[in-house]
Amino acid sequence: MTDRYDAIVIGSGFGGAVTACRLAEAGYRVLVLERGRRWRAVDFPREPGDPWRWDDGHPERDHGWLDFRIFRSMAVAQGAAVGGGSLIYANISVEATPATFDDGWPPEITYAELAPHYSAVARMMNVQPVPRGQWPARTALMHEAATATGPPDRFRPLDLAVNFDPGWDPAAADRYDTARSRRFTNAEGIEQGTCVHLGECDIGCPVLARNTLDLNYIPRAERHGAEVRPLHVVRTIERDGDAYRVRSDRIEGGHLVPVEDAARIVIVAAGSLGSTELLLRCRDVVKTLPDLPTTIGQGWSSNGDFLTIGLHEGRMIEPTRGPTITSAIDFRDGSSGGQTFIIEDGGFPGIVANWLSHAATRWSWLRRERILYHGFQRAVRDHAEFHEVMPWFAQGKDAANGTLHLRKRWFGLLGRLRLSLRWDVTESRPTIDAIIAMHERLARATGGTPVIPISWSWLGYLITPHPLGGCNMGTDPTSSVVDHRGRVWGQPNLYVADGAIVPEALGANPSRTIAALAERVAAIIVAEGR
Repeated sequence: MTDRYDAIVIGSGFGGAVTACRLAEAGYRVLVLERGRRWRAVDFPREPGDPWRWDDGHPERDHGWLDFRIFRSMAVAQGAAVGGGSLIYANISVEATPATFDDGWPPEITYAELAPHYSAVARMMNVQPVPRGQWPARTALMHEAATATGPPDRFRPLDLAVNFDPGWDPAAADRYDTARSRRFTNAEGIEQGTCVHLGECDIGCPVLARNTLDLNYIPRAERHGAEVRPLHVVRTIERDGDAYRVRSDRIEGGHLVPVEDAARIVIVAAGSLGSTELLLRCRDVVKTLPDLPTTIGQGWSSNGDFLTIGLHEGRMIEPTRGPTITSAIDFRDGSSGGQTFIIEDGGFPGIVANWLSHAATRWSWLRRERILYHGFQRAVRDHAEFHEVMPWFAQGKDAANGTLHLRKRWFGLLGRLRLSLRWDVTESRPTIDAIIAMHERLARATGGTPVIPISWSWLGYLITPHPLGGCNMGTDPTSSVVDHRGRVWGQPNLYVADGAIVPEALGANPSRTIAALAERVAAIIVAEGR
């Protein structure tokens, strides 16, 4: 066991990077344990044989970019890297509406309470919309759709954690040449570039125009003495007097090497799935924390994510160019059938478009995967490699009634205990139906033909990159896992600070709210002198 730290942070996404940074700035001796590797632009996966996949069952063998979990009624995509989900998200930095916190949240959590923390996140992430003169065709189509279907003020460009060059010329012949990216050194002394609309946000920007956490919060934490250890998979947390022992496996040379560290404070920030699974295992399997709340795993949400494809014959949409998401049409006021949701434009990296159009299907042996693959392939057939395709994205306030639990794989009887999800879409169907109806209306209003994924229409199956809940924030231990400070009920100095503590669907991209909550958790720890 190494020397004791003041705080061990498990995970380095929008919860872990923020709390590690703020505690390190306050003089705490901080250790960050991150399961994924530290990526550089030259290492980003691009070819089929590159390290794309994270395998939770065998991380010593596959410890790549993306952890894609396929559950019975839902698939979840999440990042596995230093910087967590920021390496694969679409750069969106939006605040929740004030009304979001009216129900289901502790009374201490209000928009006014989070406002200064929202601002702190915006400054660190250097958020800004796409300059008006650089709007991709998708953004213009969104504005047209909003104007054609209702009050145009529902349309708004979104704040993105991306650096733009006002001098970039969208009409230049070499506009997508990486040499057009203007190099600069950011506030943490790291070289980045400006956006040249390559469309590769979700697979890693080659010019580092995106302000991911490994370029701001994490280097600032390290500059203040924090130690960041990649390729460390945390297995257990155990009380040891007034401190905690954290046991992890270090991925090294194709093997897992046991490691143990100790600290008086532990902040679990491994994401909705990771944090929930770790606490479930500590309570129910290894029993190192047997008195954890019984509510762990309850109140899980997919954040109402949905994707519809629009086919626009003869219209150049080019979803493979420009930032992945740029704008929104906002229905979070409940004016569309009483449902709360937000519609966004969407994009795909060119290599993903090519894969969907031409790749072999040998991997698609699961029925769900096969249907999903062929559905997308059919939707884009004869459409010039996605040039005429408009992806309509959405997030909405679903019922947040999923449950994460541990279960053996084969009929619950054989194999090791694995994280499983119970999810009944019935109560969330009105939200999904309202989103689909609006997608269809917007597509047709702009001359497009909407195509609903057959994974939904045939199977009722959903995919989300925005999992929320499982260690929900609340007012008492009989109905929640953590209090308004993020502290686990009955566990001194054990905190959760990530999407797992969000108790209700946000109905919009969650990264800024998760980071703002983490800013608040860290500020309270420092203020209370924990």
